[in-house]
Amino acid sequence: MHSAVFLIEFGAIILGLGLLGRVAGRLKFSPIPLYLLAGLAFGEGGVLPLPASEEFVAIGAEIGVILLLLMLGLEYTASDLVSNLKTQYPAGLVDFTLNAVPGAVAALLMGWGPVAAVVLAGVTWISSSGVIAKVMGDLGRLGNRETPVILSVLVLEDLAMAVYLPIITALLAGVSLAAGSATLAIALGVAGAVLFVAVRYGRLISRFVSSDDPEKLLLVVLGLTLLVAGIAQQLQVSAAVGAFLVGIALSGEVAEGTHTLLSPLRDLFAAVFFVFFGLHTDPASIPPVLLPALALAVVTALTKIATGYWAAKRAGVGVKGRWRAGGTLVARGEFSIVIAGLAVTAGIEPALGPLATAYVLILVVIGPLTARYTEPLAAWISKRRGPDGPHPAAMPASAEAREAVPDQDRAGHA
Repeated sequence: MHSAVFLIEFGAIILGLGLLGRVAGRLKFSPIPLYLLAGLAFGEGGVLPLPASEEFVAIGAEIGVILLLLMLGLEYTASDLVSNLKTQYPAGLVDFTLNAVPGAVAALLMGWGPVAAVVLAGVTWISSSGVIAKVMGDLGRLGNRETPVILSVLVLEDLAMAVYLPIITALLAGVSLAAGSATLAIALGVAGAVLFVAVRYGRLISRFVSSDDPEKLLLVVLGLTLLVAGIAQQLQVSAAVGAFLVGIALSGEVAEGTHTLLSPLRDLFAAVFFVFFGLHTDPASIPPVLLPALALAVVTALTKIATGYWAAKRAGVGVKGRWRAGGTLVARGEFSIVIAGLAVTAGIEPALGPLATAYVLILVVIGPLTARYTEPLAAWISKRRGPDGPHPAAMPASAEAREAVPDQDRAGHA
């Protein structure tokens, strides 16, 4: 009887997610906010709680995080990462300062303590690679001159997560300074070793994993990813970081084939992950934190725009491209929820989960709008101010032409 109830509940969840995904597709925006709302509706305190399937949903959510990070790692090669670290690290420092600090300050102002401050700093710092990649594709900007800058910022954030997540895990577990330092040293050692192996022996690894049979390729890559993620978690590093490093180690045709095979699984379990986070957030707890979440969303939307503008200017991109880069980086999503989910599981601060949910809901809706309208809005404001200074409309034709020329060599890995 219990299994029948489980099948009914889980089947209803998957069917509901499919219908919500269709609605989001027709409205041309990310389905993440709808998935979070579905979790709120089906969770404790929601309209229709579904207790029988909660344990399976929890396992599915963990797999969802692993697949999200694996697919993200597949987007980049080890050489891309090394190159980005050497040339774009100043943009990463600016990104951290402008976007992590507001979250930490907000947590301290609300009296949440230093651990919650470090967690909320991560929530406000990291942009949503998944949402941003989809938005750039939908807007046809993958060949734009600002696209490599956007991708560089995202890559640096992803790399930072390899250090940040073990720190968060140690802080939430309440381990001693010595144990936390050992955890971080292990994380850095593992990440460095994997990057070294990926650079030197990436082709051999890809050749070992490669198979003309899609079934064998799927089983080997999925099994390897789950195995490495489990070992990483056992070492107190982070299952997500382990999966990300596996993705980096794979390249060429193997990466392309894996991406094609795992995309549907990634989408399924990622949707389950967002539902799971919503299940553990009481809808009644969101209204009290809605104003702080809105204020934080406005502040960090502006700081992300400033980050993208500065990074694109440093790379020599034209004014219009700078505004587009800034507006595109605004969306937060999967990483913010992953970070907040760790804190919710550890029971650090009851209001942190609801605030993170409201914050992500706001920015995942606003993000595609800022990507589309930041540059036209900046041009309009500049025109209203008059001819006191240069504005996008006054750019030389040659600069406009250079900015519009696709740069497939630089943005091809998008």
